[in-house]
Amino acid sequence: MVLGGRNEKSISKADGRTDCLFIEIPIGYVPLTRSPEVQMAVNAIAGLIASMTIYLMKNTERGDIRIKSELSKKIDITPYKYMTRFNWMFYIVKNMITHGNQVVLPFFTEDGKIDYLKPLVPNEVSFMQNGDDYYVLYRGKKFSPEEILHFLLNPKEAYPWEGAGYTVELKDVVKALAQAQKTKTEFMSSKWKPSLIIRVDGISGDLRQEDGRDKILKDYFANSEAGKPWLVPAGQFEVEQVKPLSLNDLAIKDGMELDKKAVASMIGVPPFLLGVGDFKADEYNNFIQTRIMQIATAIQQELTGKTLRSPELYWMFNYRSLYNYTLTEKVTAYGQMADRLAVDRNELREAMGMEPREDMQELLGLENYIPASMLGKQKKLTTEENKNE
Repeated sequence: MVLGGRNEKSISKADGRTDCLFIEIPIGYVPLTRSPEVQMAVNAIAGLIASMTIYLMKNTERGDIRIKSELSKKIDITPYKYMTRFNWMFYIVKNMITHGNQVVLPFFTEDGKIDYLKPLVPNEVSFMQNGDDYYVLYRGKKFSPEEILHFLLNPKEAYPWEGAGYTVELKDVVKALAQAQKTKTEFMSSKWKPSLIIRVDGISGDLRQEDGRDKILKDYFANSEAGKPWLVPAGQFEVEQVKPLSLNDLAIKDGMELDKKAVASMIGVPPFLLGVGDFKADEYNNFIQTRIMQIATAIQQELTGKTLRSPELYWMFNYRSLYNYTLTEKVTAYGQMADRLAVDRNELREAMGMEPREDMQELLGLENYIPASMLGKQKKLTTEENKNE
């Protein structure tokens, strides 16, 4: 949390000069990336996309097939030498959501192959307009769009080549959540929540002084044994138990749940990922088909356009691995496909996370599954008259 003051930011101009701009930061300001609710939502999306395998696909006359090559291994396993592929993709997606942009700089070997893809620090990247085009400045170096991989999310209205993320939409909601959390913390740590109110006769000691009040409590109400009843003079004391205010009385809980739902809705994650509501498989699968696939598609298209030259090749995430299937549902689906010879039994075992076996390679199908051209030659349709013909 920033307590206030001035923050220095460098602004790069089109002519190459750099000016310094001091931005006043209000007291109590909390960046979006420091909000627990925003972090939970962003990390959920980034973690799911980073866990998907990236396939190199090729168009063929009989359908699209997966290609396993040195290039596919580079992108899916070792895209950057200082990070694992999971962390590399996690970093890209996280910055796409929180900053709106993530620029990746490719480095090549002497023979023109991709060596590694270095993600640049978002705060040090500047996007400069150049007529209808733009270029990127990073640490004093200038790069054209063709020289970089630019992953963006939520394009700006005035500058469609630059992403905005969800900064503006989430600002007020995050502010409300931070205030609610602060109120909750102060309330829970407050000492002014007595569980008993004791009405005392004015002649019983000097109630105006703290020493006098402490003496009454010590003489009549303090005891060394837990659960021991109090014995007080009748008519001098009246003891009343009261319930202190709770978070429900202050409606903090309901307000925080509404704000969490607003954060979930704006970022596009199910509310149960932020601790609100119960898990629902249909809602989760819809989340995969919508928000996850939208961001994944943007990454796929940028990778395809900038790293592949053949029009027959493209990159694709294995999004089916994210769907919420029970083991029974997977066995039933693949079992029916195996019966119809759509997959062999080793492919079924692979879907269950099992190793292949040599005796499972042969295709086996039910006896009543026959080619369409053989439908008229079934025994039940063959008569003596038909045979003679």
